[in-house]
Amino acid sequence: MNTPRKLTMAQAIAEGVAQEMERDSTVFVMGEDIGQYGGIFGATGGLLDKFGPERIMDTPISETAFIGTATGAAAAGMRPIVELMFVDFFGVCMDQIYNHLAKNTYMAGGHIKLPVVLTTAIGGGYGDAAQHSQCLYATFAHMPGLKVVVPSNAFDAKGLMIQAIRDDNPVVFMYHKGIMGLPWMAYFEGSTNEVPQAPYTLPFGQAKVVREGSDATIVTLSQMVHKSLLAADELARQGINAEVIDLRTLVPLDRVTVLTSVAKTGRLLVADEDYLGFGLTGEIAAIVAENLDTVQLKAPVRRLAVPNVPIPYSRTLEQFVIPQVGSIVEAVQGLMKSSAKQMVAA
Repeated sequence: MNTPRKLTMAQAIAEGVAQEMERDSTVFVMGEDIGQYGGIFGATGGLLDKFGPERIMDTPISETAFIGTATGAAAAGMRPIVELMFVDFFGVCMDQIYNHLAKNTYMAGGHIKLPVVLTTAIGGGYGDAAQHSQCLYATFAHMPGLKVVVPSNAFDAKGLMIQAIRDDNPVVFMYHKGIMGLPWMAYFEGSTNEVPQAPYTLPFGQAKVVREGSDATIVTLSQMVHKSLLAADELARQGINAEVIDLRTLVPLDRVTVLTSVAKTGRLLVADEDYLGFGLTGEIAAIVAENLDTVQLKAPVRRLAVPNVPIPYSRTLEQFVIPQVGSIVEAVQGLMKSSAKQMVAA
């Protein structure tokens, strides 16, 4: 029976992991507080009771050790899933990630596979300050050898997790704390949606048009998808029809869907919760700029992201630096005014 039920993202991820562990005995999970606690953000809830401590292994706070262990286990034929609580903490084990996990398949001439799923929580919005509130997915998308997955809802999260586990390459799987459906943290309702009981996969590199429109394209991902949809509702009340694209994965990146949409609307806003400098917003803008022979813009591209400052603890300042629904609305309004000015000038 494959009747969909509504699940939170945390529940969907845990279900996908459990189904793959039942299917494949080489899959195991290790990380900080992933056993009895069920993961600080619920992504491994109930797994210890089902599979026991030999396959659901709590680790000490020794990130370099357990990321290195996962890399070695994968080289030996296992399929580890490793949770490192916050992406902000990756700095203590970056050598294992970008010099070993990302590169060893290439350095071995393709003779070893490293099917590791490295999961972590991203994002701010709840007053956890500069060392617990970053996204940083552009940092890992910048490194050759890593696939980067950033779902926005429970249905996508389960399908992308199963796809990640079955992939023979290392995958960094990032979930935003603000859309996991945690009872102790406010979250966007749209992230909890219907999820089939049976296992399924979603292919990497296929963005989704979550709202069709004709006046402007909003390219985004993760929690910003929900903010963008709310902004699109407000814009519609003003007579502006915005199209919203959920990238779902950064590596591989679906350039075709982005370019097709921008070619239709002629206007682009990239809305992101990562840092503005050297990040996703610049990459998407560059892709459009490199294809101006087929994409005709009616207004200059606009980018909306976190300015290059650490995320503040103060709620007022945090809300100011992280793009909100209102700032997305204003940015699209600016696109429309900019194109109107160009038409008058012409």
